[in-house]
Amino acid sequence: MQFPRTHLEPEHEMFRDQVRRFLKDTMSDKVPKWRAQGHVDREDFLAFGAQGWLCLWADEQYGGPGIRDIRYDQVLQEETIRWTDIGFFHNAHSMLVGPYLDRFANEEQKARFLPGAVSGETIMAIAMTEPDTGSDLAAIRTRAEDMGDHWLLNGAKTFISNGLIGDLFVVAAKTGDKRGQIGLFVVTADMAGFSRGRHLKKLGLPVQDTAEIRFDDIRVPRENLLGDPGMGFAYMAECLAVERTMSAISSLSHAQAAFDITLDYIKERRAFGRPVGAFQNTRFVMADLRTRLDAAQAYLDQCVMLANAGRLTPENAASAKLLCSELQGEVVDSGLQFHGGAGYMDEYEISHMFRDARIARIYAGTSEIMKEIIGRGLGLGERDLT
Repeated sequence: MQFPRTHLEPEHEMFRDQVRRFLKDTMSDKVPKWRAQGHVDREDFLAFGAQGWLCLWADEQYGGPGIRDIRYDQVLQEETIRWTDIGFFHNAHSMLVGPYLDRFANEEQKARFLPGAVSGETIMAIAMTEPDTGSDLAAIRTRAEDMGDHWLLNGAKTFISNGLIGDLFVVAAKTGDKRGQIGLFVVTADMAGFSRGRHLKKLGLPVQDTAEIRFDDIRVPRENLLGDPGMGFAYMAECLAVERTMSAISSLSHAQAAFDITLDYIKERRAFGRPVGAFQNTRFVMADLRTRLDAAQAYLDQCVMLANAGRLTPENAASAKLLCSELQGEVVDSGLQFHGGAGYMDEYEISHMFRDARIARIYAGTSEIMKEIIGRGLGLGERDLT
């Protein structure tokens, strides 16, 4: 039995029941289609928008409910993973991209961009990673030149989540020659010079479309610049703590779902005349994972509360992301092992979960970068990483 979670109030559990019923009744059957085509459909974002579940933090004047409580986003992500697929990246839309508009957009920009984001008519993505640049965001090459009445944007991005179906991209681009001199620009897919490259095929997460995008002499209006043109690196650092917390939520939710699937399976699967779960090794491994899942959940829930209070540090978020993504890998690996040969078959959900989990130790900052951030927070090096 999962350890009681005391950070959730009755209203959060009521919200969970609402989300669960909707996903079970209207979306769980869509997963095979999503996997086959390599993306969710626009109608799925619109459905979430119609429920009021996109950009929950958005104020009523932009069509949102104005709920600034990450616990609701946490519940929404937990139920999405349990009843559909971890690759439905509505959380990237709402909680990775959305906060840049919330924090750094002016009122005119919010009035232009947020209503469509809240309704699901405008699917959002963030364009940071480049072919030669991953975790080292200060080394990006995409460049925006100040042309007076507009910015001229040139460059290429890769591994862009929601890149195939996205309409609005928050793009990180160099605005000067100093390392880390970066601006953030809102680019829409209908701008001249915007193009999509390959729909990238991956080891896992087939539901989450990942694409290349290019910018060839895009004339970005000055009013599409977010904040100061030289402060983009600081803006990204400011948003990364919540991004990594959301990544940790996804990892731990996925791990918990894999644990539950495995527990059900080992109670039924028999070997040498008794259930696999009756063997001491199986019991010990599952007991160890149960203990560690509960401990990780307690830590993560506290990080969510710190984020709500504006007190979450980069080190806290890095610890949560490291802990949950590494544990996710162990849980799905053990789950597949306990499924035996069946676990290697595509018809068993644990095989999908095994493949989907591997990226968690890479995106939103690799495990190695998380350790660097934590270590430098201990005073063991230069504090120049995000």
